Amino acid sequence: MGLMDAIAGGLRVADPLVPGFLLPRCTPERLIAAAKARPDAGAVEGLERLLASVEAESDLALFGRLALRWDMQRLLENAQLVADAHAADPGLARRPVEAPIFILGLPRSGTSYLHSLMAADPENLVPRNWQTMYPAPRPKDFDPARDKGARAVDRQFALFSGLAPGFEDMHPTSADCPQECSEITAHVFQSLRFDTTHRVPGYFEWLETRGHDGALAYHKKFLQFLQADMSGRWVLKCPDHTFTLDAILRAYPDARFVIVHRDPIAVLGSVAHLTAVLRKPFLRNVDNAEIGAQVAERWMHGANLLVEFDQRVDVAADRKYHLHYSELTAAPLAAVARIYAQFGLELEDDAYDAMARTVNAKPQGGYAKHAPYRLDAFKLNLPALQRGFAPYVRTYCRAPD
Repeated sequence: MGLMDAIAGGLRVADPLVPGFLLPRCTPERLIAAAKARPDAGAVEGLERLLASVEAESDLALFGRLALRWDMQRLLENAQLVADAHAADPGLARRPVEAPIFILGLPRSGTSYLHSLMAADPENLVPRNWQTMYPAPRPKDFDPARDKGARAVDRQFALFSGLAPGFEDMHPTSADCPQECSEITAHVFQSLRFDTTHRVPGYFEWLETRGHDGALAYHKKFLQFLQADMSGRWVLKCPDHTFTLDAILRAYPDARFVIVHRDPIAVLGSVAHLTAVLRKPFLRNVDNAEIGAQVAERWMHGANLLVEFDQRVDVAADRKYHLHYSELTAAPLAAVARIYAQFGLELEDDAYDAMARTVNAKPQGGYAKHAPYRLDAFKLNLPALQRGFAPYVRTYCRAPD
């Protein structure tokens, strides 16, 4: 039973008996034993580094302590399931993941919306939320309303939305929606997603120094497990891939890339606000100024990396497609058609119709309208941001002709 199900079933995080019964010290050894897992050395080191950083640098609330234990054990169990499947069927590792499409861009730039549109094409494979929680291939006739795991994930999302007010408006999702790749690489504890929900600068520094090759090698094994005998092309999305491009190219030498651009000044307040919303259920104290400095530094670096990636000659221009947020939101189906044309893909009528239904059901991706998030709430200085993002803005954020 998942943590959210436990809470829904009667466990209350305010219960004074909870710590004594449920929270012996969270150590790698105890978690690995509880999960009956056999992680490799890289995953063990990642788990050790993550837990040490959480212990030293994150002041966890009780829910955060419960969630950490449940999350770490779930990831270990899932990773063992995938490893066992590969051991039972060595042919899994020989099944190609051919020319996957990676959607890149700054956070809050429309990448999730584009991912959901492309997921509507039955020829495209995408990792779904429920598949990163309860890994299994997704049959062609899959109905999330009839699947036990998918229903459990939807309950967990509903309960988390209650613990994190504003999350659903900022990031509407469901069990069968496409999921970001950082949830896959989390299974070997080499994922930037932990830095979103926790304050772990030590772990973050370790991961950046270590690199992402091990994480992307596991990422491929996870996709091979999910695709099983199904055909189709993978469409993958994660803003954090901006920082893992070399590892992506080593794991997937034929990868293709869609880079979505948006004025970073227009989104940075939203990025900081979402980070604060996600951290609040887990941490006792959330420092808005620290979050503001973190996201500004991180995404100035990310914006520069996108400019550098565009200039790389080892990735041919016909493997990259640049799309501005305004183009995507003004005419989403036309934008997708141009992506397909860029990569020589056929946009079949049934795929176009499915995407059109997605657009009609959730214009603008289903996001609620709201006033712009204030930069000063996170101690962000507008002139400093404009200077830092100037090369990126000059390159990509001019009005389309």
